[in-house]
Amino acid sequence: MINLAGHCDPYSNGCTGLSADIKQCQSKGIEVMLSIEGCACKSQLTYRINFLGGQSQSSSRPLGSAILDGIDFDIEGVSGLYRDDLARWLSGYSKKGNKVYLTAAPQCPLPDASVGNALKTGLFDNVWVQLCNNPPCQFARSNISSLEDAWKQWNSDIPATKIFLGLPASPEAAGSGFIPVPDLASRMLPAIKGSSKYGGVMLWSKYYDDQSGYSSSIENDV
Repeated sequence: MINLAGHCDPYSNGCTGLSADIKQCQSKGIEVMLSIEGCACKSQLTYRINFLGGQSQSSSRPLGSAILDGIDFDIEGVSGLYRDDLARWLSGYSKKGNKVYLTAAPQCPLPDASVGNALKTGLFDNVWVQLCNNPPCQFARSNISSLEDAWKQWNSDIPATKIFLGLPASPEAAGSGFIPVPDLASRMLPAIKGSSKYGGVMLWSKYYDDQSGYSSSIENDV
């Protein structure tokens, strides 16, 4: 079963129309990932056949002939068992000359219960830490040290290539943790951009960003 959250219906081949859009993004150098939640390792073969390669004209490919660039571990509220095995299995394709990017969106308190063991493998290219809906390590105007301390811990403890600030694109996008543009530009980014692992800012989500214009407002600062 595959559920693409109302974007299209894979059972009527309604998602194959996304193939051209995916390829258009990739032609501009934009990696396109499949974000998974609560996956089971018994489904590993499906990733290879249906999303990361396999027969491009197969009728079983819900996104058509497009080949995605990797897998994003957006796993919340489930056991972290075997996620490290899944990361190693997926990363194995990179050793065969077909780069498979691995990314993750963990909660900011360490260790993350769902992907903590997977992150320890050191196989992840980008990690966008969810610095929202987590009061102990998110932004507060009266005290930015909690977020700064969390950022330092993630940079020192997690062996990822790049680490991103995962932020809501508007106050409505999360229950808490929104950072107004002036505070992000003048207070937070200067405090963290010196890190060698700093990768930028990840926003949730495109819908809210379209409403707020947050990304365009911070583009020159990130």
